[in-house]
Amino acid sequence: MVDASQGATTDHILQEILAVGRRHEGIDSRMISLTEETKSMRLDIAGFQSRVATLELRVMTVEAQATLTVDRDQELLYTFAARSSILKTSRRDNVRFLGFPEEIEGRDAQSFLKNILPQITGLTFDPSLELQRAHRLGPKLREGANHPRPIIACILRRTQARKLLQKARMQGLSA
Repeated sequence: MVDASQGATTDHILQEILAVGRRHEGIDSRMISLTEETKSMRLDIAGFQSRVATLELRVMTVEAQATLTVDRDQELLYTFAARSSILKTSRRDNVRFLGFPEEIEGRDAQSFLKNILPQITGLTFDPSLELQRAHRLGPKLREGANHPRPIIACILRRTQARKLLQKARMQGLSA
């Protein structure tokens, strides 16, 4: 009897050991699959790290370009403001002369104005009146036109231009 109960117990223990072994094999196969999944995740993470590094480099490049663009924009705004100021000043330096008959100036409006303006206004210019340019405005008039085109001149020295305009206003030659 002792032998029969020991045999049953041994069979039972053997069955338990085999069951534990089967469970162990299941755990081993799950561990192998987890190991493979972990390796796959590591590769995915390495790929993500590479992509993130590339993105960081791109972002740094874009930020650097944005900074340069902002600097260029500020420089362009400054240049545009300076250009506008110069154009306004240039326009202010221009003086229009109305009422001179067509072609009285000949081919050289500058010389004509240098000679006629001191005579008309009675002013003496020291140094002599300096004009950058002088010409008629607009296209030539058709035959029978009743009013001559204005002459526009750019006087280089502002003091001379102011003096000339002031004298013209005093004499009633200017509006």
